[in-house]
Amino acid sequence: MSVPPGLLLCSDLIFTSRITGTARDLGLTVKVARSPEALLALAREAPPGGVLLDLHHPGLDVPDLLRRLGEVCPAMPHVLGYGSHVDVATLRAAREAGCDLVLPRSKFVEDLPSALPAWLGAGAGEAPANSG
Repeated sequence: MSVPPGLLLCSDLIFTSRITGTARDLGLTVKVARSPEALLALAREAPPGGVLLDLHHPGLDVPDLLRRLGEVCPAMPHVLGYGSHVDVATLRAAREAGCDLVLPRSKFVEDLPSALPAWLGAGAGEAPANSG
């Protein structure tokens, strides 16, 4: 079975390289978007298995992006948001907006090699429960 690509909304080039490199090492594909509009365009091209959102991306409106993503994708992909552990309000707002999983950046990095397949819909079973 072919695994659909994952999508990443992130403007941090070093962090993007870390995520895409981990995906590549695991035999997965992550397409990078530098804007919400670019992410939606990628989702129209090929429905993603999962979406990773940098919650501190400039100008990101998580509720609007999730609504628009639901309009674009026949089946809503799992959406993971990550951000600064000290910005509790942003993490909470992402959960309330509908992200399936919201993690502090440190936990995201710690879990990246083992959990990325599940986050991108390549693992067996359901997406992990929300934490953080």
